[in-house]
Amino acid sequence: MTLLKTNDLKKGNRVLLANGWYATMADNRKGDIRVATVEGMVTETGSIYAHDIMKAEIAGSWVRVEHTPKQLEMKNRVTNWGF
Repeated sequence: MTLLKTNDLKKGNRVLLANGWYATMADNRKGDIRVATVEGMVTETGSIYAHDIMKAEIAGSWVRVEHTPKQLEMKNRVTNWGF
């Protein structure tokens, strides 16, 4: 199975988030926090955690996303409220 690092996602890539919503990347940045247009109960553009990105659509195929150790550490901090 092909894996894609979150830092390789570019503006315009469509992604699937952990909560089941879809989003379109709105930046070319790297790191723990990215900007995306999220299609949820309403569609809006804002910051999302990179660790919430589960899959990305690349060339018509969905590929799993690999998170960096730092992003997984952030997920653990956010999930456990720092305890």
